Amino acid sequence: MPVVDVLNLEGKKVGSVELADAVFGVKINPHLLHEASRWYRRETRSGTHKTKDKSEVSGAGRKLWKQKGTGRARVGSIRSPLWRHGGTVHGPKPRDYSYALPKKMLLGALRSALSSKVADSKLAVVDAWSLETHKSKNLRLALGKLNGHKTALLVTHGENRNLELASRNLEGVLLSAPSGLHAYDVLRHDLVVLSKDAVARLSHTLDPEKKPLEVPDVETIAAAPAVKAEKKAAPVKAAAKSKPAAKKADKPAHKPAKSKGKE
Repeated sequence: MPVVDVLNLEGKKVGSVELADAVFGVKINPHLLHEASRWYRRETRSGTHKTKDKSEVSGAGRKLWKQKGTGRARVGSIRSPLWRHGGTVHGPKPRDYSYALPKKMLLGALRSALSSKVADSKLAVVDAWSLETHKSKNLRLALGKLNGHKTALLVTHGENRNLELASRNLEGVLLSAPSGLHAYDVLRHDLVVLSKDAVARLSHTLDPEKKPLEVPDVETIAAAPAVKAEKKAAPVKAAAKSKPAAKKADKPAHKPAKSKGKE
């Protein structure tokens, strides 16, 4: 399992977290990365390019001169594609460039993209995006302390208004949710910064086995030996609770309501 340091916004190490091999440690597939990037680029094309044909350009529809007797070539319209300012033949028309791509290919490409960032040491995990203000200057300073790359992809789960306002004015910085993350965005940014919640979401959604969602916590990993002491004390508490139950079973059941009615 790849191990990545957990940093705070000051760039100091506060712990480490183990990333899932099925998501962040898979074999990189260049073919999937190419297909996913090509599909993403074609989805973003507007497809509004258009040229005017003979029926759409301006100009009268009358015949310029008679068919025979002038010695000139016959012509029927000033809007002919053979003339200057005439229509265009077989020009581009508005169209949709998008096409279907299997979901398994997109998820596999995202796994390959994240694994390539981990292999190149261009993936960082932050403890929390606790920004005190929405100023872009503070976020730029924090990103510089994490790793001085030109472009950065920030991935966080949940609403963070200060982070949203601070990141949208920075050139080369993109904020994304784990559910909207794409392999093309991961590849075109130099640094990928994930929060601990985003790591848990990606590990759950991209895992082929669909393991339960668990947020990685550095403190629980450090306090692992204390769990064994609690397990030993558990049977003692259960035995103490079972003693009063045995005494109540020996007592006969009383029915005070019936005795009052007979008196």
